[in-house]
Amino acid sequence: MREALRQLEGMRLVRRIPHAGARVVILDREMMADLYAVREALEGMACRTAALRMTDAEIAHLQSLLDKHAEQIEAAEGQIYFQNEGDFDFHYQIALGSRNQMLIDLLAGELYQLLRMCRYRTSRLAKRTRPALQQHRQIVEAIADRDSELAEMLMRRHISGAWRSISDMMDKEYDSNTLSYPRSKIASGS
Repeated sequence: MREALRQLEGMRLVRRIPHAGARVVILDREMMADLYAVREALEGMACRTAALRMTDAEIAHLQSLLDKHAEQIEAAEGQIYFQNEGDFDFHYQIALGSRNQMLIDLLAGELYQLLRMCRYRTSRLAKRTRPALQQHRQIVEAIADRDSELAEMLMRRHISGAWRSISDMMDKEYDSNTLSYPRSKIASGS
C-alpha cells in the first residue's frame, strides 16, 4: 500500500499533507492554469526539438497515428477525441521524438498522468475535437518540413487554445453551480 501511494505521489496524483495523510489531487483552476503554462512551454520545446531529431519513419508514424485518430473522431460523430496512452498518444510521441531525456522524463513520465487527466476534460468538448486534430496535422506538417520554429509555435498555440477551452468550460460549470458571474469576469471587472 505504501509503495502504491509513493508511486501515485511520484505521478503527482496524490499529495501528502502533514498530520492528515495522503490526499488525491484536485485539479482546480489554479493548478490547471499552472500545469497548462508549464505544458505549453515544455511541449513547445519538445516539438521544436522533435522537428530536428525525429526520423522520417517516426514522422510517418505520427501521420498514420493521426489517421487513426480521425477514424476515432468520426466513429464518435465528432463528440470525443481521447487518445489512448503511450504509443497511441500524439503528445507522448512528440516528447519521445525530441530525444531530450529531461523532456521525456517530465512529459512522458513524471507529469504524464496529470497531463492526461487535464486532456481528458478537453477531449469531450465537441467544439474542440476536429480543430484539435487539424492542429495536430499542422504540427506534424511543420515537423516533416523540419521547421522547428513553426512546430514550436503551433504546439504552443494548440495548448494555449486547449487551456482557453477548458477555462471557459470551468467558468460555465462555476456559473451553473453558483448561478453567478464567472470568476474571469469578476477578476477583470467586466
